Amino acid sequence: MSEIWIWSIWSDVPNGGGAAVPADLVGYRVEASDGHIGEVDEASFDTDSSCLIVDTGFWIFGKQRMVPAGLVERIDEPNRTLHLSCTKEVVRAAPDFDPALVHDSGHRDAVGDAFAPSRYVGMTGDPIGPHKGPGRGSES
Repeated sequence: MSEIWIWSIWSDVPNGGGAAVPADLVGYRVEASDGHIGEVDEASFDTDSSCLIVDTGFWIFGKQRMVPAGLVERIDEPNRTLHLSCTKEVVRAAPDFDPALVHDSGHRDAVGDAFAPSRYVGMTGDPIGPHKGPGRGSES
């Protein structure tokens, strides 16, 4: 599995250690890099396959999307909001969530491919940071 399915969000705690993501993310608002997309219906903390099931509400006609945990850029616990490192369009283009396929490796591969950072290098909302895309000049 790719690191896109691994939680990498940690919160600072007074004793200098780290705390994993909150145990209950259900109901948290979900914000893409360019605006609100829905709220968390479910969250999985399974090793190497962690994800969010996001209810997109009326935004894309009540569809749900499986979003790999690695796309969570930060969690605003006081405001119960998750911020993703991708755009609304990336979420919209992902496969529809099918509960029967939640543990199917082929479906997870399709979802992972839809959110794969390498597909968006150099684009606005790039989940792996600003990089020069192909054909954009070379560095000297």
